[in-house]
Amino acid sequence: MKFIKRVWQWFWSPSKRWALGALLLAGFIIGVITVFASHKTLEWTNSEGFCTSCHTMQFNQAEYTGTVHDVSKTGVRATCSQCHVPEQGLDLMIRKAQAANDVYQHFIGKTIDTREKLEERRGLLAMREWTRMKKSDSAGCRSCHTEMNMDLSNQNLRARTGHTLAKNENKTCIDCHKGIAHELPANWMELEKQLNLNFAK
Repeated sequence: MKFIKRVWQWFWSPSKRWALGALLLAGFIIGVITVFASHKTLEWTNSEGFCTSCHTMQFNQAEYTGTVHDVSKTGVRATCSQCHVPEQGLDLMIRKAQAANDVYQHFIGKTIDTREKLEERRGLLAMREWTRMKKSDSAGCRSCHTEMNMDLSNQNLRARTGHTLAKNENKTCIDCHKGIAHELPANWMELEKQLNLNFAK
């Protein structure tokens, strides 16, 4: 007990010789805890359970259920974060900030808290995702669908022709594959034209 008391007193009133060591040790411990907590928070907020915890996202999950990204012949399944969240770096932090705004809009702004409000904003939300995907060269798609592993000879004529053309014209996945996991907005063709015009500038 005396030892613990001495250590406690030393820690809170260190001599000039040990003050820096105590500060470095405390800083290291706080740093480790912060890194661990940050990692766990990112892991938790990337989970499908977290993504669908508000009922607006449950509408999106209902659209996704039964699609090829939910159920496939090979048993491979894409989760929300695999498509919508970059894996690391600054892009990940920017996406998390945008997602925080979505949470705000649901619970406080009340702009997407009902099915009707979600439908009103579907075009805007879709355009935002399509733009993000085009800017990243469809990185979310390519994390599973690597072009290098595509066997064009094993694809049907339509897919083979489309993928060859897309490669020759430097197109990205989202240019052709909109609406494969979520419903398209009613005015999706107009939005697609606008998207192409934005990237043609």
